[in-house]
Amino acid sequence: MLSRNFLPLAAAAVFAGGVLLSGSATAAVRPEIGKALQGAQADAGAGRCDAAKAKIHEAEGVGGKTGPESQTIEAMKQYVGAKCGDASTALGAKAKFANDYNAGRYRAAIDDAELLRKFGALDGTNMLIIAQAYYKLNDMAGCVRYLKQNFGSRAGVAELELERRCAYESGDTDTQREALEQLVASTGKPEYWNQLLDAALKTRGLKDHQTLDIYRIKYLTGGIKTQDDYKLLSELAIANGDSGEAANIIQKAMSSNVQGVAGNDRFARLMGTAKNQAAVDAANLPKATAAAKDGETLVKLGEAQWGIGKAQDTVKLVQAGIQKGVTDKDNAQIRLGMGYLGSGQKEAAVHAFNQARTDPKWQVIAHLWVLYARR
Repeated sequence: MLSRNFLPLAAAAVFAGGVLLSGSATAAVRPEIGKALQGAQADAGAGRCDAAKAKIHEAEGVGGKTGPESQTIEAMKQYVGAKCGDASTALGAKAKFANDYNAGRYRAAIDDAELLRKFGALDGTNMLIIAQAYYKLNDMAGCVRYLKQNFGSRAGVAELELERRCAYESGDTDTQREALEQLVASTGKPEYWNQLLDAALKTRGLKDHQTLDIYRIKYLTGGIKTQDDYKLLSELAIANGDSGEAANIIQKAMSSNVQGVAGNDRFARLMGTAKNQAAVDAANLPKATAAAKDGETLVKLGEAQWGIGKAQDTVKLVQAGIQKGVTDKDNAQIRLGMGYLGSGQKEAAVHAFNQARTDPKWQVIAHLWVLYARR
């Protein structure tokens, strides 16, 4: 969840006698400096900012200061700046930024970026908060632009989540997809896969074969959960001639106790149809392979072998089909990639998927397979 509030880090400085304790470091200072700085701390804590600054000025006026004494004075100056909201110091700049954001002055918080940069305090956390400020202002395009300019490929999950949300709100589908792809690549979480694949299903002009591939990846990434999902995937597989794959999918739904599957007549009929056709296909495979007159038929036979877990046979049949000659080269390369991937040859699979670059719709499918291969 994105944080809606930013709490500033308070600087802590404690004086004891003539010694300033700042974090874990201690520095001995002469009494005249220590007394002035003790007074500055007390005044700042009580809201007497002018008096606190005057005492710091007094400490700075002591001659012959040592290195540790100068560092001690600077540390107290930062502390007073933070307490008094003085943006002329690093902590003061951070305090102003935090106060502006927490008070809902989001435009001012965005403008504070230059002040933070001046003191070297514009870090990743602050930049994420500035992007949130754009979001709070409902400037979704500004949010996306700022995140891309300041994080780019270095974006982490929090930045990508915000980028995806801002892109969604602004109707920027390309950026939304890019952010989801990065989230998938970095986390592999099913929720991100589902969002990415659902977006891919909206690609105009998808054929059933291409829709089947998207649902296959959904299945492989844990996104197929309901009886309707299993029914659609198995029906697409049967319609594509992959009855053995459909039977395996239905069996998975039954063994996983998916609600509404056990005792469901529709699934029983689907299973019967799939099993019967799968048996016929298996018996006819040698004859069909020998009788294949074109490469497309061999590619189709190879795809069916992938669906029943015989990925090495997929590679052999698809390679033979490509050698014989195919019309749909993109489809053939994707089937070859699936065969390689199922055989554990990831790099060869990625190479094959990347050869599908003629039809934009097949390119979408191939890219999804590459993301899955590299998960």
